[in-house]
Amino acid sequence: MVIDGRKIASGIAEQLKKQEVPKVFLAAFIAGDNSASLSFLKQKENMANELKIDFRLYKFLEKISGKEFQKEILKSVADEKCGGIIVQLPLPTGIDRDTILLTIPAEKDVDALRGNLVLPPAAGVVEDILKATGYRIQEIKVAVVGLGFLVGKPVSEWLKGKCAELYCLDIGSDLSVLKQTDMVILGTGRAGLIKSEMLKDNALVIDFGYGNIGGKISGDFDSTNVPDSIYYTPVPGGTGPILVAKLFENFFALAK
Repeated sequence: MVIDGRKIASGIAEQLKKQEVPKVFLAAFIAGDNSASLSFLKQKENMANELKIDFRLYKFLEKISGKEFQKEILKSVADEKCGGIIVQLPLPTGIDRDTILLTIPAEKDVDALRGNLVLPPAAGVVEDILKATGYRIQEIKVAVVGLGFLVGKPVSEWLKGKCAELYCLDIGSDLSVLKQTDMVILGTGRAGLIKSEMLKDNALVIDFGYGNIGGKISGDFDSTNVPDSIYYTPVPGGTGPILVAKLFENFFALAK
């Protein structure tokens, strides 16, 4: 059964519209012209417009040096009228990710990549999908497949101590354990990696994967011929819209 991420995101947006619009701007930085990154930024810009947020996009050539890129970000760090900063990942080769992210103070870190004042958006997505589907986290076994910086790592940290059992798996791990887990969270970027037959009945699949098969955008989960007993987020239209909505939820929280 398909989980409608756009519907969940719309509900978050409607709640944000009831709040006072922050009087500060949200700054987004990107280096290079990665098509997927530009697409994600466009989604963020669209939601900013819907919420009447002052969204400022700063685009730089891929060849910009790490020092120059950091210098540009520091301008927004120092600006009292800036309430949040986004650095669109991945960064071009030659720009050190950690150095750049450490530039962002916790009070402006809407992605919660280095700060801990708000919940990382990916963890927020999992939390909201659990609420929408009625799964009780403390009673289920969970597997996180893909332990990357943006999804697997923050989600795994958030899950520790909350679920009955937690399996943290990466590329090359033995995936047979998925037959025993009630919820599977995917973030490998390997399109079609996980098949329905690898999962137990009534499994919940939360797919953050974003890949390409034959020119078609696809997630880590192969969504062809999925039995009705499996709940899953589609790609596109699943976790993506919710991620964007949770980012703005963080912006509102930090801008208060």
